[in-house]
Amino acid sequence: MIRILLADDHAIVRAGLRALLGSGAAQADYDIEVVGEVTTADEAVAFCATTPVDLVLMDLRFGPGKSGADATAAVRALPDPPNVLVVTNYDTDADILGAIEAGAVGYILKDTPPSELLAAVQSAAAGESVLSPSVASKLMTRVRKPDTTLSPREIEVLRLVADGLSNRDIGRRLFLSETTVKSHLVHIYAKLGVKSRTSAVARAREHGAI
Repeated sequence: MIRILLADDHAIVRAGLRALLGSGAAQADYDIEVVGEVTTADEAVAFCATTPVDLVLMDLRFGPGKSGADATAAVRALPDPPNVLVVTNYDTDADILGAIEAGAVGYILKDTPPSELLAAVQSAAAGESVLSPSVASKLMTRVRKPDTTLSPREIEVLRLVADGLSNRDIGRRLFLSETTVKSHLVHIYAKLGVKSRTSAVARAREHGAI
């Protein structure tokens, strides 16, 4: 069972996500339950502080007040926090990096095909990093340099990913925060031109990096 909170100030978006998640769960080998809907960043934090949630689908812009990135950081600071998957229309560098630095496990756009969104929900609920292809491309363009070889720390992180460790376990092993581990993974994805942990490991092995 994946317990989901929908955090978006547009009722039609929440209704669409609820319908999509319901239809997707009916066809999948896992259950999804939308346990709540909120319309502001503060409501998202308050809900997660009192109700068990596995994954928050978080918009970035709520109008006046706190942003989705602010809410993400506050949610991730809670004891036993849910994962946060940003679902938004905005794909600027500042928005993407701000959300990831706040602790979001993934970042997808609202025009993502339904099948890809459902797959992203399942992966994000499990704590795996998820990026829309266009977002991954933007990040790759932003961090691409003449030398795109992985740094020693990035190689350390990727080796532990290859060993099957979670972000939390990698952080404990390397004395890093989960947010820092995710940031390393984002840069690894960009350098290797991939968008998943499995692909990153495979590409790094192809290049002899690990």
